[in-house]
Amino acid sequence: MSVIESSAAHFTISEVAALTGLSAHTLRWYERIGLMPHVDRSHTGQRRFSQRDLDWLAFVGKLRLTGMPVAGMVRYAELIREGDHTRDERRELLESTRRDVLARIGELQDALAVLDIKIGHYGTTDGTTSGGSTS
Repeated sequence: MSVIESSAAHFTISEVAALTGLSAHTLRWYERIGLMPHVDRSHTGQRRFSQRDLDWLAFVGKLRLTGMPVAGMVRYAELIREGDHTRDERRELLESTRRDVLARIGELQDALAVLDIKIGHYGTTDGTTSGGSTS
């Protein structure tokens, strides 16, 4: 049975690096700056990541894709650790990030439209434009 098949599995830092695509250095840095919640340790001091840790890292990966600054991600993690009374602040942080993502999507859609127009000027591979004439 592989470690991934076990529901109670703990993962080493190299296994987590392989599963997430993050380097061991990045995982240690995330822990050091407070982005990772407390990572369990074995009796020898080796990090033992849980499935919950992997789920958190997947979420952090999504936050990274949104362009959220690391400081914002760390702040979100701190708010979670502070407890339920921070729910409103957490929600606002995520809503603000969502607004930023929507604005970025709009910018990318505009850029895509310009690219489509430019590509249309070059015509198809057979030398005709989308209207059927040659370029």
